[in-house]
Amino acid sequence: MKKLLIRLTHWEYWPFLVLYFPVFFYYLWLAFKHRSFFFFTASNPSIDFGGMVGEKKSDIFNLLPAEFIPETALINRGDVFSAKKEAETIGYPVIAKPNIGERGVWVSKISNQEELEKYTSNCPVDFLLQELIDYPIELGVFYVKFPNEEKGKITSIVRKNFLSVKGDGKRTVNQLLRKSDRAVLTADMESDFLKEIGDAIPLEGREVLVEPIGNHCRGTQFLNDNDKINHELDEALDRLAGQIADFYFGRFDLRCKSYEDLSQLRNFKILELNGAGSEPGHIYQPGYPLLKAYKDILRHLCVLADISAQNKRRGIVYWSFQKGYKRWIAYSKYKRLLSS
Repeated sequence: MKKLLIRLTHWEYWPFLVLYFPVFFYYLWLAFKHRSFFFFTASNPSIDFGGMVGEKKSDIFNLLPAEFIPETALINRGDVFSAKKEAETIGYPVIAKPNIGERGVWVSKISNQEELEKYTSNCPVDFLLQELIDYPIELGVFYVKFPNEEKGKITSIVRKNFLSVKGDGKRTVNQLLRKSDRAVLTADMESDFLKEIGDAIPLEGREVLVEPIGNHCRGTQFLNDNDKINHELDEALDRLAGQIADFYFGRFDLRCKSYEDLSQLRNFKILELNGAGSEPGHIYQPGYPLLKAYKDILRHLCVLADISAQNKRRGIVYWSFQKGYKRWIAYSKYKRLLSS
């Protein structure tokens, strides 16, 4: 009952399909207006399916300047030998994630060879091993650029506050987690990590990181940092995006040392680049008004359609319904495989 009450009174925890149900009707209107159900496939011509769903992270990393991405290796499903070899080259700890992602599923921090062997043996799909980047700030920076304009701009910045507890010298980690609404809904109390530290009693004032993966579904708090958008940051992201062929709409998930460094394109790494399926993550700020969130979602969806239409006039063809439907079915099967 407590979980249900929290979900009902805090829309940021609503299931994706529930939250986006009203948005679907606006999407239908845009599809009718542009005479294509899969108009978004023209938004980012260099990214498969425009980056809506099912794109391979390894393909996207090949588009990015090498200096701005962590050391990354693609591992075939079940290939323990290659996984161990690449992890030794990269250095533990490493981040493992499916090459085709799905809202944080199967994303793990791997600390040693034993954990890696277990992950490789159990993960049902091809995956990436990625260098752990320890810069203190993790952001999702949304960037858009119209093909007929010289410069793009940032439309959203979300800062990620990882799930953690602060010790009081009396209660265990598990007890502290049960006092947090966010942890009650998202923490995996049966995880190996919590089994290891759950009974520990942190000293008063000591903060204990519970979840190292910056995903909302994994308990990360999303904070609205749109007040950090300025001319210098716009210029920096525009220079960065300009190095990526045919990229016009999406979100950079990155870690940086500071906003000042990011404005100079230094001391940062791109963890992922998401295309047409990106959300303006700032809307998940606790207490953010639902109607305002819908306004921001619809605004970005409208921009997505306009960018796609401009690219179509430049000769980029929308995917046919048959081709797009086939991809959607394949992706649905893939999601079931991940959840299995």
